[in-house]
Amino acid sequence: MRQSPVLSLAAVGTVAVALALLAFFAIAVLNVQQLTASWGENLAIVAYLDEVPEEAKLKRWVKEIEAYPEVGSVTFVSRAQAFERFRKRLGDDADLVEGLGVEVLPASLEISLAEDHLSEVTVTGLVERLRRDSRFDDLQYGQGWLEKLEAFLLLLRISGSALGGFLVFAALVIVSNTIKLTLYARQDELEAMAMVGGTSLFIKLPYLIEGTLQGVIGGLTALGLSFLVFELILQESLGSLLLITGIDTIHFLPSTWQLFLIACGGLIGLLGSLFALRKFVRYGSA
Repeated sequence: MRQSPVLSLAAVGTVAVALALLAFFAIAVLNVQQLTASWGENLAIVAYLDEVPEEAKLKRWVKEIEAYPEVGSVTFVSRAQAFERFRKRLGDDADLVEGLGVEVLPASLEISLAEDHLSEVTVTGLVERLRRDSRFDDLQYGQGWLEKLEAFLLLLRISGSALGGFLVFAALVIVSNTIKLTLYARQDELEAMAMVGGTSLFIKLPYLIEGTLQGVIGGLTALGLSFLVFELILQESLGSLLLITGIDTIHFLPSTWQLFLIACGGLIGLLGSLFALRKFVRYGSA
């Protein structure tokens, strides 16, 4: 590797770029999955109230809705509570709502479904029943957004897998070519080693170690690069994107994924070396 630094750096760099892009897609997928799971667990119907009734009448409405078999609980959210929630979700941008009164947001009833009724059919049926009730000004529920988010998640996985597969293939080719050039440069030495009784494994092992080492270094570089980009760019951009959805913490890759990324780098390097050594095996057997 010291004798061919340019080729070695090219191999390490290609592995690093391929795995870093895969890491970026994985970070996005993991956080969107977190959002999807959160929405799925907290799927609720929000019934907005144009006018808030008297307390006794409001309690009667709540009890009436709670009597539905598919309803788990009903929570009244006043205008002030809704405004305070919105202000907290804005985070550092909360000053945008300074000077606005609580009347800009309506009061509402948050209707949570029972655990054994968390299905699209149940939600749709309950929404249709509540829409026929003239007491509610408007109804909103997150099923449509959840379906769009899951479709986006599928697209993200497919595009990430396709792009990552292409880049991993390119990394394999470059690692393989690097090992091949080393083999050609040392062809006389290899022949001499074979003639004096060197076994196939004894001769090939240094090249297998070289390819694996290049892959591991590429994996470590990819991990460091992805963490740096995450801290400087992704954390803030994804945080701003997901802030209004209720996800206030953006996570980096878990430790198991980080180890998997490094292991993938080593595997790419090992496979690249094996592909390069196939010609040597055929030559040795001849």
